[in-house]
Amino acid sequence: MSLIPAGPASAPRLHRAARIEDAVHQFIERRLGQGGWDVTIIPYAGYGAPGWIRVLGRVLLTRLRRRPRRRPEKVRGWRSFATLPVQHAPVVIEAGGRRHEARADRSGFIDLVVEADLAPGWQSVRLASPGAEPVDAPVRIVDPELRIGVLSDIDDTVMVTALPRPLLAAWNTFVLDEHARMAVPGMAVLYERLVNAHPGAPVLYLSTGAWNVAPALTRFLSRHLYPAGPLLLTNWGPTADRWFRSGREHKRATLARLVREFPEIRWLLIGDDGQHDQEIYAEFAAEHPDNVAGVLIRRLSPTQAVLAGGFPAPAGSADGSTPAAGLLGERWFCAPDGAGLWRLLREANLV
Repeated sequence: MSLIPAGPASAPRLHRAARIEDAVHQFIERRLGQGGWDVTIIPYAGYGAPGWIRVLGRVLLTRLRRRPRRRPEKVRGWRSFATLPVQHAPVVIEAGGRRHEARADRSGFIDLVVEADLAPGWQSVRLASPGAEPVDAPVRIVDPELRIGVLSDIDDTVMVTALPRPLLAAWNTFVLDEHARMAVPGMAVLYERLVNAHPGAPVLYLSTGAWNVAPALTRFLSRHLYPAGPLLLTNWGPTADRWFRSGREHKRATLARLVREFPEIRWLLIGDDGQHDQEIYAEFAAEHPDNVAGVLIRRLSPTQAVLAGGFPAPAGSADGSTPAAGLLGERWFCAPDGAGLWRLLREANLV
């Protein structure tokens, strides 16, 4: 198991973009620290197995509300980004009767694997940092006897987003009220049926979206009755060695990590044909055929495909056929909504 050390450590020289970002953050942090902004820990849902857990969260500077509001406030997307990370903040994690000391990274993120003996199911761990109120972070402990898990994309798979067309993406991300976001028809029912067919199966949501929107996404999933599960998002902006992060590499690396962490689980991979889910899932199935129970692809309408930056499916592909489907034979399914995908699973006797 690994921890980020609590003390200072030597590190390779950062990319120029990362150094500029750090300098801007440090300048703003000094200014905001004197203007009523406070240290806050944002807990994210983690996961693990008996003996270890992956703890996720972020330490930020935020402006706490001075007085309660009488009516619920409409939350615009840009508010999720009106925060500033506390770089390398000391963090204390209390889990399963054990205490771990570590530090957040240069973007304030807590992404740590620690030893903890917790029973299967939903548990919680305590996170603390100087100047912040301690918070409890949920963690999903996977039963080692389970053999099926669900891994789902988010954009245009469970939620209509019309990504990655730049102007629409910016509108959806920064302007649109979170309560105006629409769920993909039938997908919540599909997921409920899957977890009922496989009791205890973990559900994880993998996306190239920014961690800033994790609380809003969690509320969206709960509001539309999707099964609760950890979000596996990414941090927008420069990395230690490049200008921007790669969304595809984030998904590929996460899939590879899950195979190492849960080698006995076979995953139901769910995505859409608007971006690169088919390509990524096909690569994963070719490399790890024993870890794939099936691939479910939500087929976008011609209009949705264009908005998502792609092209409508060619004539003759209404049955969901794709060159990648041959890798899995009868375990590759494609339909325009959750009801269609469930029907195909039933016809294949996989549920």
